Order: sequence, then structure tokens, then C-alpha cells
Amino acid sequence: MAVPKRKTSPSRRGMRRSHIALSVESHAECPNCGELKRPHHVCAHCGHHNGREVVTAGKALKGAVRI
Repeated sequence: MAVPKRKTSPSRRGMRRSHIALSVESHAECPNCGELKRPHHVCAHCGHHNGREVVTAGKALKGAVRI
């Protein structure tokens, strides 16, 4: 069975894990109201997606519609 001969140093361990870090979420400007929203999601401020109103504004949009 293969066993490491030496302990892996924190530096080497960190270099190996360097690509595992979380990436920053991207945001796009809503063409209808100008608020920032996630791409390919309904705007939480005005309820529009892809140029049309999907959910009426003023309604709780959290988890309402996924397109």
C-alpha cells in the first residue's frame, strides 16, 4: 500500500487546493428596471424576464419562478 514518506506541508497543500475556492456570483443589469439580477433568472425587483413580465411586481419573488 502506498504511504507518503513525508508530511505534506501547508504550502503544498494550499497550492493543491488553490482552484477549489468559491467563485464570485455574476450579476447582470435588468433591462426593464436597471436593478442587478442573476443571469437567466427572474428579476426580484420588477418580476420581468426575457422582455416580459413573468411574476407580478410586489409579490414575493423569492423561489417563485425558475426559468
